[in-house]
Amino acid sequence: MFTIGANPWIWTSPVDDAALASLVPKIAGWGFDAIEIPVENLGDWSPEKTRDLLAEHGLTAAAVLSVTPPGRDLVNTDPGTVRATQDYLRSLVDAAVVLGAPSVCGPAYAAVGRVWRMTPAERSDCYESLRDALAPVADHASARGVRIGLEALNRYETSVLNTVAQTLAALEGLPPSVGIMLDSYHMNIEEADPYAAIRAAGPRLVHVQVSGSDRGAPGDDHIDWPRWLRTLALTGYRGPLCIESFTGENESIAVAASIWRPFAPTQDDLAINGLRYLREVCADL
Repeated sequence: MFTIGANPWIWTSPVDDAALASLVPKIAGWGFDAIEIPVENLGDWSPEKTRDLLAEHGLTAAAVLSVTPPGRDLVNTDPGTVRATQDYLRSLVDAAVVLGAPSVCGPAYAAVGRVWRMTPAERSDCYESLRDALAPVADHASARGVRIGLEALNRYETSVLNTVAQTLAALEGLPPSVGIMLDSYHMNIEEADPYAAIRAAGPRLVHVQVSGSDRGAPGDDHIDWPRWLRTLALTGYRGPLCIESFTGENESIAVAASIWRPFAPTQDDLAINGLRYLREVCADL
């Protein structure tokens, strides 16, 4: 029913040509179907080399992920920063075209960790600014057959989009080429009823990440995955499920993602156990 993918951040950061050359054969060998690839900085990996590497090992590109460090913002910032972020996102769309990836996804609206208080009127203005800034990127993506998926993050990482309901409000008026990326980890923190949120997101679902409630492997946590995935299936979504986690062995990514302890005996175990569990659950859907 679903293809299952892995994110190289499980093992390393930055994700570059050397990292992919090492990880792609392993990911394929363990039985994954796909890989989602973040672009921390343009030029870290070659779309052409990566396309050929994935084809060699029988993997598909599930999605290209936007990464928003300080200075990548579409809202509550200066026009120059908006233009630079739009250019970055358009470059990700172009990379997705080369890879054959169906979408560019992530918290493309503001730098991760950037938070500020907003009144209802200020939030409405923020979402209007987001729509205005995303519109030319959406046009660029739509013309190339690529969709944009906005990811709501938890309250400690952003104050712009935390829930599916907020994301739907922000998307209002944007074309179908812009939709929602779900991340079970953030949903576990922010959604009072994650199943209702999945159903609400259904018509605009673009991509789905499946992380345990603690950022570990699905199945080694408290989420009711059979119900979660059954609800997702009932929306009609048939895209990939990608395991996203992070390694505490890499200082930059550990600090950025607040990874202070291991979630499995090894990062390989995290990926393999998560894949096995997801296969078991999906077989019964």
